[in-house]
Order: sequence, then structure tokens, then C-alpha cells
Amino acid sequence: MISHPSRHCTVELQALPSRIGQVRRILSAQLRYWHLDPLIDRATLGVTELLSNVHRHAQPDKTCTVQIELLLDRLTVSVRDHDPRLPVVEDADPLATCGRGLAMVAAVSESWGARPDGEDGKVVWFSLPTAVAGKSDAAGRPLRRAGLETTVFPEVEPVAVAADAPLVEHAPARSAVVG
Repeated sequence: MISHPSRHCTVELQALPSRIGQVRRILSAQLRYWHLDPLIDRATLGVTELLSNVHRHAQPDKTCTVQIELLLDRLTVSVRDHDPRLPVVEDADPLATCGRGLAMVAAVSESWGARPDGEDGKVVWFSLPTAVAGKSDAAGRPLRRAGLETTVFPEVEPVAVAADAPLVEHAPARSAVVG
């Protein structure tokens, strides 16, 4: 089931490899719709890691809900599953092929965490800022695009766009990930 209120998106799924690719595409499309393209790589990496943890560790089943929320200057992505065990961050052996997912989530996000959700589940979440800290246009106004402030990453230059400017249509999202 997918719901798309203006600043909220929820996807219910089985955390299977083929479904994880679908959620990445849904998340990418939603962020493009909200004009938050600079957040796509970080958000899709984070949700991939959280869903991979559900696939690998969650019991009794792999059913989960991904929720994407845009509130003011913050994008929050959360994954709820039915396993009450909270994740534990461990130091991965340098030669290990797994065990770094939560460290990667922490590295790409502003903050992250986990909390119990009733007696039979938990929510693991991460947030990304959408605001440009201290960046402004020539008139001193904060940089905005479609009413939202734009995140500046070192490799991406901010672009000031009038709030009433026509929206640019994007090509359909494509993924190199099978599924």
C-alpha cells in the first residue's frame, strides 16, 4: 500500500531484495517531486541499509513499513518492522563483508536512531537536513526552490529559483539495481 499526502509517503512491503530496489525508486521519485534531488543518493543509501537489516535480522517476519516525512527543513526516513530487538552498532572486522550498515547510515545522515514501537516492533530512522545553512541569494534571502530550502553538498552548487518558477519535468528514474 502506498499513500502520498503532500509531505508524507508510506510504503508497506516485505523486505526482500527485489522490493528494496522498488522502494529506492519510489523514494527517488518522491524526492524529485519535492525538488530535493541533492538528497537522493544519501536517502536511498540509508533506506537500502535499513531495509537490508530488516531482510537479514528481523523476526518473526520481513514485513515492514517505510515512511518518508518532510517537515520544515528536515527529511526523515523511517523503517518499522515487527522485531522488538533494537539494532546494535558493532565495530566490523576490516575483512568482514557485512556489519557496516548502521555506520554508513550515521555517516550519510544528520542524525539517526532506533526506538521501540509497542511490544512487537521497532522503528529505525535517519534524518537529512533540507536547509542551506547560512546560504542566501544576492538579496540576502535564503535560497529556496518551490518553497523549500535546498541542501548544499560540497560537490553540488546551490541554485536559486523563484518560488513561482515553472517546474522542470524530470526523466523517469532508472536504477542499475535489479528488482
